[in-house]
Amino acid sequence: MQIELLQTARRIQSRVPLPSMNLEPQHLDKAVASGRPILSFEQIPIDWSDLRFMLRATADTLRSHDSIEPADYRRAETLSRDAERLPDAVRNWYEHGRPESAGGGEVAPSIAGLEPLLQLAMRPFLTRCADAVMARTLFHGWPHGTCPLCGGEPDFSLITPAAERLLICSRCASRWRFHQLACPFCGNADRSRLTSFATRDGWYRLSACDVCQRYIKAFDGRNATRSVLPGVDSIATLPLDAAASQRGYR
Repeated sequence: MQIELLQTARRIQSRVPLPSMNLEPQHLDKAVASGRPILSFEQIPIDWSDLRFMLRATADTLRSHDSIEPADYRRAETLSRDAERLPDAVRNWYEHGRPESAGGGEVAPSIAGLEPLLQLAMRPFLTRCADAVMARTLFHGWPHGTCPLCGGEPDFSLITPAAERLLICSRCASRWRFHQLACPFCGNADRSRLTSFATRDGWYRLSACDVCQRYIKAFDGRNATRSVLPGVDSIATLPLDAAASQRGYR
């Protein structure tokens, strides 16, 4: 299923244009210094025909693998055909996923439950934005656990050979440096209230917080012989998810 989703996204991403924003490094660095996610919804280069295709194709893939409820599949089909309603629904999803300080709010009842599907459908457009921006800035000085580009939460991380930790956004795949130990979700940096364990081969590590009960997985580049592949590594680490769930983390 993951391979099918990845192939569909790459098919669309290859023709997504650059985001409609100033990509000069100095401008981007100044925008990052403001402390707010720098990519607005209007700047995302969405081709609505491509997005409708992504919605239908993603829903079909999920259905073929029994990974979407029949009612949600029908809702996704209806949304993909509604050219008037779709832009507002996608905007609501995008802004809902941002911090409250950056305009985030409640998700509309009409799309509640479809957030994972919309995230997959929007991935080629957001990833294209991230590729363009990361080629010009390293997001220096960004202190938050949410994405400096789109405001999304991280769902994976990378420990570099220099022992730095880079968080990887769940929505656009942007990467940014973050405190090596602190919980990205609540900021807890008390070592006595943080739990960490690794796989036997040392390639993967999980960091869990006893304050907010959340966790994040990492690819440990200090021990691996290749670069991180978030789409692959998130699947390879499913046993870590199971171990975290058994200990009460989410």
